[in-house]
Amino acid sequence: MFILAVFISYLLGAISFSYVIGKQFKKLDIRDHGSGNAGATNTLRVMGVLPAIAVLILDCAKGVVAVFLGWYLTGGDPIAGAASGLASIIGHNWPVYYGFRGGKGVATTIGVLASLVFTLAVTTGIIAIISIVITRFVSLGSLIFVVGTTLSTAIFYQQLDYPFVYVYFLIMISLLSIWRHRTNVKRLLNGTESKIGEKITAN
Repeated sequence: MFILAVFISYLLGAISFSYVIGKQFKKLDIRDHGSGNAGATNTLRVMGVLPAIAVLILDCAKGVVAVFLGWYLTGGDPIAGAASGLASIIGHNWPVYYGFRGGKGVATTIGVLASLVFTLAVTTGIIAIISIVITRFVSLGSLIFVVGTTLSTAIFYQQLDYPFVYVYFLIMISLLSIWRHRTNVKRLLNGTESKIGEKITAN
C-alpha cells in the first residue's frame, strides 16, 4: 500500500491546475506566457487574481490530499505520509500528463508542510508572507517558508511531538525547492528578480 500511495500521489500532483484553467478559460498554455512557470504566481501575472487564487488553493489541496492518502492507506505510517507528499510535489514539478514541464511546486509544498508540521508551517508561513509584503519577491518568501519550516522542524520536532523522519523529508523538499528556484536565486542576487504586481501580459 505504501507504493500505491506514493504512485497515486504522484499522479495527483501531476495535475497542473494552472494549465487546466488556462486552457479552459483563456485558451492558452500558461507555460508559453509570462515567466513560463506553471504555478499560481505566473497565473496571477498572466490571467489575474481569481484564476491565481483558484490555482493556489487547488495546488495546495493536492499536497494535503497526498499526505492524508499516504496515512490512510498505511494506517498512519509517517513515512508513507511524508513520501506521498514529496511524490505530489515531484508530480507537480515534472507532470507526466504535460511532457514533464511543470511548476516549482510552492503551493503543493505549502499543502504538504501544513499537513505534516502544521504549527511550524503556519508560524514560518506568517514570516514568509511578511517578507513578500515588504520585498514583493514571491520567490524569496517561498524559500523562506520551505527552508525555515525545515530548520524549525529540525529544532523543535521533539517539543511538538513530530516524528524525526519528517526532518529528512523536509530536507529533501527544501533541496528540491532551492533547485527549482535556482534561477530566481541568481536574479535575486543580481537585483533583477520580478516583483509581485508586475503584470506580464499573455501574447
